[in-house]
Amino acid sequence: MRIERPRYTERFGAVRINEVQKVLELDSGRAKEMAPYEDIAVKKVEEDAIKNFEEKMLIVIPTKDEKLKLLEGVISGIPHECPILVISNSQRKRIDRFRMEKDTLNQYCHFTRRQAYLIHQKDPVLARALGESGYDYILDKDGLVRDGKAEGMIAAIFIAMVLKKDYIGFIDADNFSPGAVWEYVKCYASGFYMARSPYAMVRIVWRYKPKISEGIYFRKWGRVSEVTNRCMNSLISVTTGFETDIIKTSNAGEHAMSLKLAGLLSYASRFAVEPQELISIFEGFGGVLPMACKSAAKHGVEVFQIETRSPHIHEDRGSEHLQDMLLPGLATIYHSPLCEKETKEKVLTELLQQKAIGSGEEPPVPWISPPPKNIDIQKFTKAIGEHLESSSALEDK
Repeated sequence: MRIERPRYTERFGAVRINEVQKVLELDSGRAKEMAPYEDIAVKKVEEDAIKNFEEKMLIVIPTKDEKLKLLEGVISGIPHECPILVISNSQRKRIDRFRMEKDTLNQYCHFTRRQAYLIHQKDPVLARALGESGYDYILDKDGLVRDGKAEGMIAAIFIAMVLKKDYIGFIDADNFSPGAVWEYVKCYASGFYMARSPYAMVRIVWRYKPKISEGIYFRKWGRVSEVTNRCMNSLISVTTGFETDIIKTSNAGEHAMSLKLAGLLSYASRFAVEPQELISIFEGFGGVLPMACKSAAKHGVEVFQIETRSPHIHEDRGSEHLQDMLLPGLATIYHSPLCEKETKEKVLTELLQQKAIGSGEEPPVPWISPPPKNIDIQKFTKAIGEHLESSSALEDK
């Protein structure tokens, strides 16, 4: 793969936010010496280097009642070296969608001979393991993991620790293009290859986000992304005193991070999870508030934003879904200790224009789960170990 080197880096305390880097070539050919000065602007990442990172990375697919053909397509696009975890919150009562997902994954893994796990978000063994390890923040009144994408992602981080992976990547289950999924993982690995710090995050910028109606219109930005990016950049600009538009990935569902960084971040519930990850980085390592970790502050936290060649094609869920995403995402900015008056007013203006709140209202305070770093991983491993092994989709291993 050939990818642009970072042309500009915004520094915010111990955080290095790289400007968007474009993928120039998906397959850069056989390994050979680069021409003199070729690597000044372009980084060639050899396939062997990519594979080394893929082996260390757990790819997580959060899903809830998604079409089985879409789910299978997403799985088929993930490089073979990456172990897969499908964390499902699909229905089990009226129609057992989870059983259908399990059958699909078992059949797929039988023929491809690859490693994959499937766990239901409401699995009582998972909830008990979280409780016994001291992380009961995402459990509901019934003692099970709460509904929400973020809650499933947090559980997946703990499972990645059990599997002794160094990196974790997330890919939404509603992607129509397996080729795009394949490229996301290659971008994750390339970003970690370029990172100078063990505390790194890679966030995907879609080249286009097509909307399919009578024809296909290749839209560059989603509406929620445009608004959230503006407010996130306002928070950075007012804090640093220099206007910036560096953030292009506030709502990046497709993103990956090192487990070292994942353990230090706090996570907001539901659709606020991706913006909150950035807010947590800025709060913990931006230099305005006390540093969250001396080691991470010393090495620095790196954020890569990589633009793919492939467009992101997924189902249009309508304007109501956009409001469901916009309100919690902007709430994480509005209620951050870093957010001052100017950015708060910008957030309120955007929410009023989108009719997400009424006049005189404020966005609700998001539910924030604390960093996973203090979990007793030995207790979690002991509680879920055998159950995780039985959740492997490759039954006849």
